[in-house]
Amino acid sequence: MTDNHPQGREPRMPEEAVVWQLPRHPRSVGRSRALLRAQAADWKLPDEVTDTAVLLLSELMTNAYRHARVSPGREIRVRCVLGDDRRLRVSVTDADESMPTFRNPSPDDESGRGLILVTLLAETWGTEPRTDGVGKTVWFVTPADVPSPTASAHGGSTAATCAGPPTHGTPPSSRR
Repeated sequence: MTDNHPQGREPRMPEEAVVWQLPRHPRSVGRSRALLRAQAADWKLPDEVTDTAVLLLSELMTNAYRHARVSPGREIRVRCVLGDDRRLRVSVTDADESMPTFRNPSPDDESGRGLILVTLLAETWGTEPRTDGVGKTVWFVTPADVPSPTASAHGGSTAATCAGPPTHGTPPSSRR
């Protein structure tokens, strides 16, 4: 398992969870955002946590539908877990075994920044091969109190000024 948590393992959380199975299709990205927003409202999560989680889920879902080289009909599984500490863990599982990698996009590139955003905005994140089948899971945990994603992207966070992939943790291996 690749893990970017400082202690080298994913934090354990008592859970309240929901799971959605979505087709590997571009429309599933928007659908997953809507489902997460509705669930976050039910859980009464702060707007900043919800906004960050929705943005990061959108990035992971986009990667899963764009890059997974699998046969038609395979679904993407989204699992959202709310811990007793009010941290939200979101995981996206697809049937492709290739682990995501950081890209070094130019300012003109329209894509390639997803994992950089996940690194900047998540408290921790990681990847792991599926234990019960083919594929992988990419997950993140939101901090209990997070800055707005737009504030971070516009200089509200000093982390947003980094020029490339993070230097902490172990970056995922393979392409994406």
